Formats: sequence, C-alpha cells, structure tokens
Amino acid sequence: MASFLAFAEAREGELRKVAYEAVTAARTLADASGGGEVHALLVGSAGIAARAEALGKFGADVVHVCEHDGFTHYNPEATAALAAERLKGGDYRAAIFSTSAQGRDLAPRVAARANTPVVMDATSVASEGDTLVVKHPLNIGKVIATIRLETALAVIGLRPGSVTAAENPRAARVENVQPVGDPAAARAKVTEVKTGSAAKLDLGEAPVIVAGGRGLKSAENFRLVEDLANAFGNAAVGATRAVCDDGWRPHAEQIGQTGRWVSPDLYIAVGISGAIQHLAGMRTSKTIVAINKDKEAPIFRIADYGIVGDVLEVVPALTEAVKQARSHR
Repeated sequence: MASFLAFAEAREGELRKVAYEAVTAARTLADASGGGEVHALLVGSAGIAARAEALGKFGADVVHVCEHDGFTHYNPEATAALAAERLKGGDYRAAIFSTSAQGRDLAPRVAARANTPVVMDATSVASEGDTLVVKHPLNIGKVIATIRLETALAVIGLRPGSVTAAENPRAARVENVQPVGDPAAARAKVTEVKTGSAAKLDLGEAPVIVAGGRGLKSAENFRLVEDLANAFGNAAVGATRAVCDDGWRPHAEQIGQTGRWVSPDLYIAVGISGAIQHLAGMRTSKTIVAINKDKEAPIFRIADYGIVGDVLEVVPALTEAVKQARSHR
C-alpha cells in the first residue's frame, strides 16, 4: 500500500483552499492504491498546529507540523529542505503540491533535492497499479498530455481548482517535526507580503470568476463585471492581458498563459474573444459561459453556454437575474 505526502499551504497562519485540494487528491490516490496513508506537511510560526485537525477532516492520517518563527512568511530554502527530507525519509509514492504561486516555486525545489521527477500544472492524477497517470496541458492548452510516472517517487503540482476538496474524516495523528538547519539563516528571506483587499476573493480560490475583455469598450464599463461578481456573492473578478496592459485592471487579475491559471466551478467570459493565450489559463474551468457579440469568436468553441449579444445590454440583465435567483433561495 502506497502512502502519499500532501503539502498543506498556509498563509498568515490560515490554511488555503489548495491545502484541502492537495490532501483530497492524496487521499484519492492512497485509497486507489489499496488504502495507504496520507501524510500532510504543515509549516508555520507558533500556533499553526491548531490547523492540523482541519486537514484530518479531508483525509489526512498524519499531520507533520513544524513550528518556527522562520516560517512566519514563506521560506523557500527551509521549506524545501524540510519537505525533501520528509519525502526521502518516508515510504511515499508521491508528494502532492498545488501549482499556486508558492507551489510553483516550492515543488521543483523539493523534486531537485529529492532527485525525483516533477510534473507541474497537472489537471488530474490517478493511480493505475504502480503507475501514476497525470494529465498536463501543453502548447498553451491546445494539447492535453498523458504522463505515466513509473518511478518509485514523484512530485506532482496540481492546478488550483482542478480537484474539488471533499471531506473524508480521519482522526489525524499530529507529529511535531524539527526544521532542517536554522530557517532564520536562509539566504533568501521574505520580509513582507502585500495582499489585495481582504474583501476580494483570490482568483485561485473563488468558485466563480467573472472576467472581462476589450469587448467592454472602456475601463468604466468594467463596473458591469464587478456588479455581476457581486451579485453572485462568491465570485472574483478577472481580466485579459490586453485589458491589464491598457491599465483598465491591475495585473494581479490577469488570467492566461502569462497570468493566473484558474479552474473555477463557473467562469463567465464577458467581451473576451478567446485568444489562445487567455484560454490557456481558464479552459479547465468546470463550466464556461461566454458573452460576445461576435458569434464567430473563438471563446464559443470551448464554452458550455454562449450568449451572442452586446455585453452592455446582456450583463446588466444577467446581473438582475442572478440577484432575483439568490433572493428566492
């Protein structure tokens, strides 16, 4: 029975959604392999151990907790050293990370230290006997590669949102572990983390994303996107690269090949033509709704639902419909 290690990403002492996704994926793989254990690695400053119980609810059998002031902010060197030591020292088949901003930096470091293959931006992973089968987008998402990992150990980074976190309660054992060396002596240090408004959902964690493009015609019209997102109550606002380059929206909201990769439950593309660079960052969304006045727009080729019309007329009507639907719950 193979066991799996899941990295539980946290920020400012709180677990992120991708932590539960990683544990869920590891639980699914462990069960498919015959009932192996899932171990979660949780690092942070004093008090982070209080989050261990939550990981047990999603399927972790053991939570390895490392508390140190050197982990108050993300510490790439110390975290990679600790994760690699745990990975090499345990009987693991694979380590599961998220392809979040932190995960993109951390997972390859761990793979290099553990001398094992790594696959990033995986949209799914499954177990077939002793082989792990990973789906991974290539060529800006135009091709989905199937990668078969037959090595004894592997590191896998999952695209945020590609796995739905699901509770699978366990009475997780908590084991305190020590850092490798002194985290405070790391050569590279994060001294400050600046985040956006606390009132706004992060693109990687929002179940609904409403994204706008140049079809909105002006920066002022982006309020229509914001109004629709607010109507849902659990939506984040995204944008295309062209819109961000023009200064209509901050680059933190950019979705696409050179922006954020997202896989929400619902993605609403407002006035977005569907350039391949944008599709690369959102085509794995579970349901895609496109609104565009050009019926030949490429976005309609991947959309589950399409509305051909002027976004300045369609979006306000859709916003009111969403408000009414929520008011009748």
